[in-house]
Amino acid sequence: MLPAVLVVFASLFVAPAYAQGGSGVNALGSVVIFLVSLAISTVVIYVVTKLFGEKEGIGRALLTAIIGTLVYSVAYFLLGTGWLAAILGGIVWLLALRWLYDISWLKALGIAVIVWIAATVVGFILPTAPGPL
Repeated sequence: MLPAVLVVFASLFVAPAYAQGGSGVNALGSVVIFLVSLAISTVVIYVVTKLFGEKEGIGRALLTAIIGTLVYSVAYFLLGTGWLAAILGGIVWLLALRWLYDISWLKALGIAVIVWIAATVVGFILPTAPGPL
């Protein structure tokens, strides 16, 4: 329910800016896009961790999504938008997964790969903003 409501708000605030020839990015639009992306990422992480047999709830998935966002933001800020930033950000996110869910490296890697694949698929199916989730 929440992602659907956020998508409606995103279409109300971001789509008109595109229609007027603008970039579609303003302060409110950025916040809405961030919230939609966070909600979608949280649901994806929750479903994938449940498929792997984890018992934690949606709150833990939300925390995982927030930490992932912070980790990748810092990595890209410090290292630029290249492979090095993506790889180092991924390793730090694996550490966060291991710590948050108390799981092995292999299970964290499996969860991360499935989450990245699912996020990519959702990004193609439900483009709420320019660029990836």
